[in-house]
Amino acid sequence: MAKQKDEKTNVMRVLDQKKVPYTPHAYPVGDTAPDGVTVARLLGQNPAAVFKTLVAKGASGGCYVFGIPVEATLDLKKAAKAAGEKSVAMLPARELLPLTGYVHGGCSPVGMKKRFPTLFHESCLELETMCVSAGKVGYQVELNPAELIALAGAATADLIAEG
Repeated sequence: MAKQKDEKTNVMRVLDQKKVPYTPHAYPVGDTAPDGVTVARLLGQNPAAVFKTLVAKGASGGCYVFGIPVEATLDLKKAAKAAGEKSVAMLPARELLPLTGYVHGGCSPVGMKKRFPTLFHESCLELETMCVSAGKVGYQVELNPAELIALAGAATADLIAEG
């Protein structure tokens, strides 16, 4: 996949500023953002190493960021337990941009308007590198999971639905 070195997203600028090494990736985009599995295929990446960023609201009113492999489904009960909430519900798409600064399909755990409690699925700890959105549809960054977890102030937990 061709890398577009001239295009720097806010996520890439944050990673540069924090001196976190990463590899940028770009993929072609049509009228709508492709699903995560398609993104993984376009990048030639294992879908288990490409993580989608989901934002949910807890029963207490607090917001949480969850990173899970693109093929997986967030288990809301497991997510609530990991976040220390009675329950969590996915944030409506229309609330995503005002809250995070990112659009649906381009949401990244790095560089949101505000820092939210963040949890990644524990499988990321088994990976050498993982990909997350670079904050813009058509762009991903590949980086070391431990460095991403440290940068995001994140934790890991079992977050995905079985089967």
